[in-house]
Amino acid sequence: MHRRDFSAMEQSNQKASSTPQTEGSKQFVKDQQESKSGRIRPWHIAILGGLGAFGPLATDMYLPSLPMVRHDLGATMAQAQITLSACILGLSLGQVIAGPMSDAQGRRRPLLIGVAAFVVASLLCTFAPTIEILTIFRFIQGIAGAAGISIALAIASDLYTGTALARSFSLLMMVNALAPILAPVIGSQLLNFTSWRGVFIVLTLIGLSFFLATTFGLGETLPVEHRQKGGIAIILQAFRELLTDRRFIGYALSCSLAFATGIIYISVSPFVLQNVYHLSPQIFGLIFGINALGLALVAQTGSRLVDRVTPYKLMYWGIITSVIGGMILLIAVVSDIGFLGVLIACFIITASLGLIAPNATTLALSGAKAAGSASALLGVLQFSIGAIFAPLVGLAGSTALPMAIAIATFSLATLLTFVLLCRPARTN
Repeated sequence: MHRRDFSAMEQSNQKASSTPQTEGSKQFVKDQQESKSGRIRPWHIAILGGLGAFGPLATDMYLPSLPMVRHDLGATMAQAQITLSACILGLSLGQVIAGPMSDAQGRRRPLLIGVAAFVVASLLCTFAPTIEILTIFRFIQGIAGAAGISIALAIASDLYTGTALARSFSLLMMVNALAPILAPVIGSQLLNFTSWRGVFIVLTLIGLSFFLATTFGLGETLPVEHRQKGGIAIILQAFRELLTDRRFIGYALSCSLAFATGIIYISVSPFVLQNVYHLSPQIFGLIFGINALGLALVAQTGSRLVDRVTPYKLMYWGIITSVIGGMILLIAVVSDIGFLGVLIACFIITASLGLIAPNATTLALSGAKAAGSASALLGVLQFSIGAIFAPLVGLAGSTALPMAIAIATFSLATLLTFVLLCRPARTN
């Protein structure tokens, strides 16, 4: 977070304290007075961190059961993958809806509606009779879960300022980092005594617990006098400006192509590792969790290096690492290196996102005038490309070769886009 962002937030809070309090802003002012001292409420972090983890919980906990879904519903590999892509698309599009809505209507109402919809959609997924109906419910589940992701960060920005805000974001990232590590392990262990439908029952219970926690543990944090006015026209204007900004498009597109390698990996690897290399769902969940842990550790290392190395260079190193991983994967699949080479390559590719994603996000948003709209548009681009192409990889066959070719191709496309559209700036 930049110093000028902290200054702007402090000025905003000073205005809030001098503005006559409305009934909806009393809890906000009380929380602000306590957070100005740097005190962070643990239950805020627990609730907001859990809400922000709805994305990986909805996607990664479901991964080990994908082959079982395919078998039980009589679907093809591509159709089963589309259920995952539908959720990912919902997560990306939902952020565009939930973020601006919370700016205009306050945080509490859109958040409660989103979490309640997540509970209902998860329950409906449990009883889906066909793959087509499951896909529809998964899309709704993704849109609903996006409310937790986008609004949780906005609430943290409402409650905390300065170094307290920075600390709260760090704590939220730590909580969120646990989700993709634990979710596939939990999902695979659930399959020891239940089916894929049981995974959605657990997601329903998780959503219900956070609905209750939000209802009784979080008040409205955005007073009426601070809510955004202007409607959808302002949002569309901001999107138009961003789409003509070469700097934003360069970093956003590079990040999105890199994200596509990760989405293709999580969509195809359950079938490749379980059906081609005959791993059990439990071993697959463990391997996926280890890869997610590698991503988290690399991201943490990058955050410590950012004071000495520019985000541009860190992103470049991440892209080069991704290309190397993609080449190793392709060579491992077409040669006699075998399963161990595939595992090493997948770990490298996943871990490289820990350098690419946070630094690409920083560089894309650093020059944006409308940070909220820029963040929403970046989220749509990040998830959409991979979600669209992952089922196409499934149509190419159930072997490891289509996955290897796709990941290697997107890694090279990321490098090419970065070289052509991104330039180092002195502000980096």
